Formats: sequence, C-alpha cells, structure tokens
Amino acid sequence: MISESTLEIASVEAIVGLARDALESGREEYVLPIVRAGAEHHRDATLWLWAALLEQALQEHQTALESFAKAAANNPNGFRIAHMHAQCALEAGLPAATLFERARSLRPQNSTAFIGFTAALAAEGEADRAVALLQDALNGDPYWTAGHERFAQLLATLGRPAEATSSLEAAIRRFPSEPGLWETLLYVQLRHGAYAALGEIVGRARAQGVMSPEFAIYEAIHAAQFDDALFPHALFEGAPAVAEDSLRNWRIRHLLRVGAVEAALPIVDEALSADPDAEIWSLAATAWRLAGDERSEWLEGNPGLVAVIDLKDKLPPLDGLASVLRAMHGAQGEYLDQSVRGGTQTSGSLFNRVDPMVRSVRAAAIEAVGEFVAKLPAQDLRHPMLCHPRNRPIRFAGSWSVLLKSGGRHSNHIHPQGWISSALYIELPPRTEGEHDDAGWLTLGEPDDKLGLNLPPWRTIEPKPGRLVLFPSWMWHGTRPFQDGERLTVAFDVAPPRGQ
Repeated sequence: MISESTLEIASVEAIVGLARDALESGREEYVLPIVRAGAEHHRDATLWLWAALLEQALQEHQTALESFAKAAANNPNGFRIAHMHAQCALEAGLPAATLFERARSLRPQNSTAFIGFTAALAAEGEADRAVALLQDALNGDPYWTAGHERFAQLLATLGRPAEATSSLEAAIRRFPSEPGLWETLLYVQLRHGAYAALGEIVGRARAQGVMSPEFAIYEAIHAAQFDDALFPHALFEGAPAVAEDSLRNWRIRHLLRVGAVEAALPIVDEALSADPDAEIWSLAATAWRLAGDERSEWLEGNPGLVAVIDLKDKLPPLDGLASVLRAMHGAQGEYLDQSVRGGTQTSGSLFNRVDPMVRSVRAAAIEAVGEFVAKLPAQDLRHPMLCHPRNRPIRFAGSWSVLLKSGGRHSNHIHPQGWISSALYIELPPRTEGEHDDAGWLTLGEPDDKLGLNLPPWRTIEPKPGRLVLFPSWMWHGTRPFQDGERLTVAFDVAPPRGQ
C-alpha cells in the first residue's frame, strides 16, 4: 500500500522518472502501482498516460485503454494522449478509426497519425478507402517515403503485390532526380526479397544521373545473390566502408551459395567476435554443418533446445478458437517481408488483442514457455540461446496467426527479434491421397532456399492440433507444402530477457 503522505512528497516529475526508467529496463510491473496511485492522487493526465504506457508494454491493453481514457479526460486536447490511445485500441483489435480521427483533428498534418488512421480503416474493412487516401496524400507529397512504404505493404496484403511500388514509380516519373525516391524503391524491393530487381533499379537511377552511396550497397546485395565469382568486386570491394558491417552477412551468404565454405568460416568467426545478431548465428550454423565443424553440435545439437508440447488441454476449444482466428484473416495477400507462401497472416501483435480466447492462448503460452525455459540446458554465456537469464518475466516480441491454403508453406527463415520462436497448430487439413508423408511438417535447420544448398533439415516435426513447438529464434525453420485444404496456426516470438 502506498501512503498518501508518500504521494504528497513524490512530485509528478519524480513519478514520471520512475515510469520512464521502468519502461527502459523492462521492470514495468514493479513501478506500475506507484504510477497508478500517483495518477489517482494528483489527478494528472501525464501520469495516467504513463500508467497506460506501462500497461501497454505489459500487453494489458484493456487496462491501458482505461488509463488512456482517464488521461484524455484530464487533457482532452493532448495530441500525444489521443494518438497513443488510438494506437492502443488498434493493437487491441478494437475499432480505432474514430480515435485516430480525433487525434488528427488535434494535429491534422501529423503523418504518423495519418498512417495509423489508414491502418485502422483497413482493419475495419475499409481497405479501399485507406488505399485511396494514401494515394491522394502521395500525389500531394511524392517525397513522403514512409507513406510509400505503407502504401506498398497495404497493396501487398490486399493481394495486389504487382501494384505495391506503383506510387514510388509514379513519383520517380515526376521527380527522376530525387535520390530518396530511388533509395525507398530499393528498400521496398529488398524487403520483398525481389533481389533481381535491385540491379535493374540502380541501373535506371544511374542512367538518370542520380548518385547515392546507398546504390553500391544494393549492388553488393545483388551480387551476393547472383554473381558466381568467388569474391565479386561489388560485394567485397565496391561498397562504401560504412557498409562493412551491414554487408558482412551478405558476404557469408554469397560464399555459402557458391560453395566456398572455407572462405566463409573466417568471416563467420570475425562476426561472432563482434556483436552477433540472429542472422549470423543462423549462417554460422549452416557453415559449421557444411564444414563438419564440431561447433555445429554445440550450437544446435542439444535436444533440450527444442520442445514439443501437447497444449490442447490448456487451450480454448480448438473449433471455437479457429473461428475467432479466421475472422481476423481479412487480408488477401502476403506481407512483403514475411515467410508465408500461399496464405495470409494477421496484422499487428495477436497477443495484444483483448479477445478472451486470444488471452487464454497467451496465458497458456506464457506457462508453457516458462516451463521450457526452466528446463533449458545449463547457462552458457557464449551460446545465443543459453546465455540469457532465466528469472525474468516472459515477454513477447511478436505474435500472429497464419492461414495457409492449398499448396501453402513457410519458406525457410529466422526471426531476428526473438529469443524463442514457436508454432502452435490449431486446425489442420486432412491428408490427401498421394501426398508426401511429411506434407505440412515443420523443418528445423534447413537453410534459406535462396542459398541453393543441398543441406536437409536436421529435424522435422509432425503438426498436430493443439501441439506447440518451441525452438531458438535464430534457427532456420520452415514448412513442407501440403496439397489441399487449409491450415491454421498461431505463432509467437519470446523477447530476449532484459536485466538480471
């Protein structure tokens, strides 16, 4: 219990400082009672805002919406409060367009609120209106690169990927000498995995007399995917020095692709001695397997790194859950930068939604992950999975549902923002006569198809309704295609723990 005398002494500024530190350190749950008590005592909009931000970080969006509403009641003209209130409602899976309109009325020229408004419209079934509004805005401001990126993603999820870059191409026709437009076009195509287009785009830009140091980076990436020389100039010498770190992984990918494993190993070691990201660990896993390096067993060989859990008894009835999830799949196409092939993925973070069934799945996931973490092999500070502390609350870096249709699959990929990744099977199609025995199975350890390596998965796992599979986020994973029907799953990434 926090006494009134304590709150009298604690100023609004002091409590805000506590809240800010808690948000940065991942210790929101410890400070939230103080912030809420301070907000009640001082009747202060800023403290209610901070209470909402802490609750939002804890993925307690229903409570956060109540705190945002109290903040707005105390400061009805505060743009930040109105905007973040709208964003919270969108994340919670609730109608948010009206809230975004309120925020925009307070600051009509704010581009972030406008993008949020279009996302809310799309979520509420008005995607065509969102497209039209974005198109009009980009016609008026063709230099607005964030708007072009949002437009491309929206068109892709509407099943119109061929039109995704149409706004950028139109802007380039009007202003062919603007480097920022060409750079954004390259970035969008990179996200889409359209590597073949990168060289062509750079060639078009140079023909217009446009110069940008970023062009050399995209030429290097193009070489990593298509040049068969051992050390192509564009990748190893032509890029600017500032791009050395960003191109290191592309160099490893290239050398693996052309079969120069021994040449890749020193670059892998150099990368691991610095500040390795998830991708470098996935590439190290591939290089070490190909080279027969004993570190391969250390990195991936421990069976305790993967868990297969029957979660069915702790989930809502799967047929009801399937109906709820299906209703969230309003998209007709695939995200530009996701692994889904032949299906759709829900927008936003699934576990932020306030739907009771989703909250039940989240609770079951937290319990299962906690048990998995408690049983992990002994801590190893060198190991990307085993180096983290085990005494921090389970937080999610992302969560979503995927609906795959006939012939659908996940391409082999990793999750760079996670610590532990997952596959939770909700609904599976019946087996089809003549289908491969492993149709629809999860694969672990099989590299990205674009590397062109004949390296099979080191493990495959059969999907079953209610089955949860947990594995390291940096581990290559994908699925075998299935023939007919639809497959519905939930997936989530557990965030790396913060603090001790």
